[in-house]
Amino acid sequence: MREQYRTTELTVADLAPEPIEQFTRWFKETATNPAIHEPNAMVVSTATPDGRPSSRTVLLKHYDEAGFVFYTNYSSRKGTELAANPYISLLFPWHPLARQVIVTGRAVRTGRDETVAYFRTRPHGSQLGAWASHQSSVIESREELLTRYEELTARYPDDEQVPVPPEWGGFRVVPETVEFWQGHENRLHDRLRYVRVGAGDDWRVERLSP
Repeated sequence: MREQYRTTELTVADLAPEPIEQFTRWFKETATNPAIHEPNAMVVSTATPDGRPSSRTVLLKHYDEAGFVFYTNYSSRKGTELAANPYISLLFPWHPLARQVIVTGRAVRTGRDETVAYFRTRPHGSQLGAWASHQSSVIESREELLTRYEELTARYPDDEQVPVPPEWGGFRVVPETVEFWQGHENRLHDRLRYVRVGAGDDWRVERLSP
């Protein structure tokens, strides 16, 4: 199976001065494209200290100049891997536009106040789900999970505030590189990558061979 991408050239002159502004440009275009379901879906890749990788799809919940934020159970596989090895990769696979954005960097936990503020915006059922699921742990059956959820539903009805699970929270991915990939015919893709210079907010842009 093969597809020829017919898209517009991406040049260095087209890019914003820094990657978050460029990401915002592409994200806005993606979010208005009806062919793309959940434009904030991203593949999160982590690894153990000895280099064994794992990947999963997670929803981006916030981004700004400080980085890209998602939430999870800190006891999950990705949570425990990031505790031991904070290096991480994010991939936004916007296939209908023949575009990808690839972020590499380090993950740091969000502050508790930020985590609580986001948790309060989640639907009541999702709040209960964060308690019901001991993410990545082995369970005997789906019935076991549903039983825990029903018990929580009885304990915290719709009109009662659900506390934030102590092991649940956010990660902010502080980018070291951000690559913007635009597909073209004959595999002559454009790959333009921002690379952080030093510890500040300066970036250089380099073109990668496809």
